[in-house]
Amino acid sequence: MLQCTAVTEVPLSDALTALVTMDGGPDDPSSALAPTPYVLCELGEHDARTEHAALLSPAEVPHRPALWFFWTGDGTDRVHRVVNVPWCPAVLRTFATDSVLQCAFFDRHTAPHSWGVTDPLGDLIAGPATSGDVANDPKERPQP
Repeated sequence: MLQCTAVTEVPLSDALTALVTMDGGPDDPSSALAPTPYVLCELGEHDARTEHAALLSPAEVPHRPALWFFWTGDGTDRVHRVVNVPWCPAVLRTFATDSVLQCAFFDRHTAPHSWGVTDPLGDLIAGPATSGDVANDPKERPQP
């Protein structure tokens, strides 16, 4: 499934407040935010009733809840929230390579899991895969 293409501006005051109060959050909250105030929905394509979601910051300690930005609508109709949410517990096991890949989304997200979402722009920028490319090995992908 292709990644959702929704983009929105993050209210920096809300994000910084959430980072400062985040249990297990970063030591320097201002450095945890991206240099641009915009985020892209990380979920697979979904209907308009489903909230868009973007990871703002993982906790400093692995497997602790991460800070996510959720929103619906756009422009003056946009409604958002910034909350700590546990990681999705789903894992993809590949027995042939003895690898395990944890879903990089939040718990109870809409289907599919992160390994089933394709970022067409990222793939285009990366170029064609070669036989020496390790991107197909789940052990080489970023994990929570």
